[in-house]
Amino acid sequence: MTLIVVVHYNQKNVTVETILEINNLSKNYAALKAVDNVSFKINKGHVYGILGPNGSGKSTTLGMVLNVVNPTSGSYSWFEGTTSNHEALKRIGAIIERPNFYPSMSAVQNLELVCKIKEIPTDKIQEKLELVDLIERQHSPFKNYSLGMKQRLAIASALLNDPEILILDEPTNGLDPQGIRKIRDIIQQIALSGTTILLASHLLDEVEKVCSHVVVLRRGKMLYSGPVDEMNSNHGIIHCDANDRTGLLEFLKTQPYVVSIKEEVEGIKVKLSQPVETSLVNATAYKAGITLSFLMHKKQSLEDQFIELTSKN
Repeated sequence: MTLIVVVHYNQKNVTVETILEINNLSKNYAALKAVDNVSFKINKGHVYGILGPNGSGKSTTLGMVLNVVNPTSGSYSWFEGTTSNHEALKRIGAIIERPNFYPSMSAVQNLELVCKIKEIPTDKIQEKLELVDLIERQHSPFKNYSLGMKQRLAIASALLNDPEILILDEPTNGLDPQGIRKIRDIIQQIALSGTTILLASHLLDEVEKVCSHVVVLRRGKMLYSGPVDEMNSNHGIIHCDANDRTGLLEFLKTQPYVVSIKEEVEGIKVKLSQPVETSLVNATAYKAGITLSFLMHKKQSLEDQFIELTSKN
C-alpha cells in the first residue's frame, strides 16, 4: 500500500501568505504514476509534512517543486507567483539527500565553503551551529561526527541564507530515538522563529505530535485533505460483549448511533455515527433485556484513521 500524507502544523497570529501552491501536479515514469494529480498549498509560518513509505512519491514531489524533476503535467508556483523559479530557490533552504561534506574538514570549514559556493556572508555560521547544538564540536572533523550530528550540520548549512522555507527530506532517517527527538526539537525551534517548513518523513507518529492539517494520498492520489482534528472527528468505537451475544447483536442493529458492527473473538466492535455515552448504551441495553459483560469506548487513533481510509480505496 502506497501512502503519502501532506501535513500542516498551525501556529497562531501568523498572516496567511502562500509560500508554495501546487496545482494538479503529476509525474509518470513509464506506466508508473509516482504522483497523480496532486494539489495543495503551503502557507507562511507553518510546518507541513509529506509522509509515506519509501517509493510513495515524497522525494519526487519535492524534486519537482525544487526544479530537479520535470513534472509530467500540472504546475506549481513559489511565493504567490511573484518570482521566477530560479530566484525562488535563493529563498529556499533544502536537504533532499544525505549530508555531503568534506570528511577531513571541520563544521566551520565546511560551512565557510558552503557560504562561498552560495555567495553569502559567513556571519551566520556561529548562530546556526548554536541552533543545531554543534557549537562545542565546531572544530571537529566531519568524519568523526555521528549520523545525527551530520544531519544537524546539514540543517545548519540549509539555514545559512536565512531561507523563508526549509525543506527536509527524511531528516530523522536512520537515527536512534534520542537523535530523532533532537531533530524534532530543532525543527520546532526553527518553526517558532517564523520559518516555514516542509518535511518529508515516514514517521506517522510525528503527525499526531506536531501537526494540525493533513492531505492523505494513496499511490499518489489524494484521499483526504483537511485538519487532523476533523479527520479524527469520528466518534470512535465501542467495544462490548454479553453472554447473550446474539441478542446484543440484534439490539445494536436497532440503535441510531451505530455505523457498523463487527463481531470478533473477544467481543463486538461498534463504529459510532454520533457521540453516545457508555452509560446510555448500558442502560438501553439493559432495558432491552441485555446485560453487558464488557463495555468500553475508544477514540480511533490517527493511524487507525489512515489505515481505514486507505483500505477503502
